[in-house]
Amino acid sequence: MISDQKLRLTELVAAAGCAAKLGPKELAGVLAGLLPSRDPRVLVGAETMDDAAVIQLGRELAICFTTDFITPLVDDPFDWGRIAATNAISDVYAMGGQPLAALNILCWNDCLPPEVLSRVLAGGAAAAQAVDCSIVGGHSVSGKEPKYGLAVIGTVHPERVIRNVGARAGDLLYLTKPLGSGILCTAIKAGDASPEEYQSLIKSMTTSNRGACEAALAASVQAMTDVTGFGLLGHLSEMLGPQGHLGACLRAPALPLLPGVRRHIAMGMIPAGAARNRDAFAARVDFSDDVEDAGRVVVFDPQTSGGLLVAISPGQAAVFEAAAQRLDVAAQPIGEFDRSGRISIRG
Repeated sequence: MISDQKLRLTELVAAAGCAAKLGPKELAGVLAGLLPSRDPRVLVGAETMDDAAVIQLGRELAICFTTDFITPLVDDPFDWGRIAATNAISDVYAMGGQPLAALNILCWNDCLPPEVLSRVLAGGAAAAQAVDCSIVGGHSVSGKEPKYGLAVIGTVHPERVIRNVGARAGDLLYLTKPLGSGILCTAIKAGDASPEEYQSLIKSMTTSNRGACEAALAASVQAMTDVTGFGLLGHLSEMLGPQGHLGACLRAPALPLLPGVRRHIAMGMIPAGAARNRDAFAARVDFSDDVEDAGRVVVFDPQTSGGLLVAISPGQAAVFEAAAQRLDVAAQPIGEFDRSGRISIRG
């Protein structure tokens, strides 16, 4: 058994957090062979790679449900549990829903001390309890690489489901958390992150998207998704739908970054998932010559428990910004949707 004194959870895994996802190209190829559901109660299935499935139960009630589990991206087991639970619950908020209950999903290395597992589960329970989501059971298996997450169920009105598609040309694009978690997690794994960088990262990844969801709903949000393993541009590409008339223009200086991200990019602390994301989505992206290196990297960085990417009509921007401020949400305008069919990033 590994002792607590020698334990570094991040050394037990090849990739950390949502950077351990299957590549978007590989995943899209597999999912393309699956038949869509023909059940008329299914309001949202897998067709648009949305954040959660939605099934209608009655005229005023639908359930949204999702599952997400991750490998350790920090060494503190309680923090890992909080991050994993916050990350999983976020998918319900991305649909405009409210979390109701969850089940633990666990893969555990039997060589690890049982008290470490207790701390992981306690962290998950704390994050769920903070947003009034009850953890009511779960399932576990043994395995070499530890993994933890939740299967989450929530409620939403059938006519108020927020999809990742639905934005229109002229809508403003907001991001509610800073970017760079994949880069900082790579620095943590290498033992190179400062205490201040670590604390900023933990605060970001354990902050619920509940307030961001409430602000978006108050402003009649057009479309919404959370930014996770496919990076900012991967999830923005999903919002644009198939290549066609809808595009977006982003301002690189407006992109919020976690402390230390530029320094770690310069040192080469870039997760492999960023390269997979670039390979999958770069063909749709145009960078102007004045975009700095950090801006060209961070947009592909795989995020864990990232913020919401929110499309707001210009007439509702003041409402959204006021609600976000009231709810202590750092909603940053980063660009707007257009009819180019491309993603352009300007310096």
